Amino acid sequence: MKAVVQRVVKASVSVNNEVVSSIGRGLCVLIGISRDDTPKDMEYMVRKVLNLRLFDDANGKRWNHSIKDKGFEILCVSQMEYLVLTCKSIYKMMDL
Repeated sequence: MKAVVQRVVKASVSVNNEVVSSIGRGLCVLIGISRDDTPKDMEYMVRKVLNLRLFDDANGKRWNHSIKDKGFEILCVSQMEYLVLTCKSIYKMMDL
């Protein structure tokens, strides 16, 4: 399992020019899940994303609050390509 996490002011997913999901301020998580990933792996990733300290506090201290602390939103987008491109096996298939 691999995830790319990005702070956003707003984010959305569109299919055929139709918005199927959107959020305000929070995190956009591009996630690749393989068939070898277990429920325990998924629980770990959820805990990790929820507890990442990516947001400033009220005093301006950087990287002091998590998404749970702030009550912001999360948009998760399935991204099989990220999982494939980060696997070492891809290099065996390519002549680099």
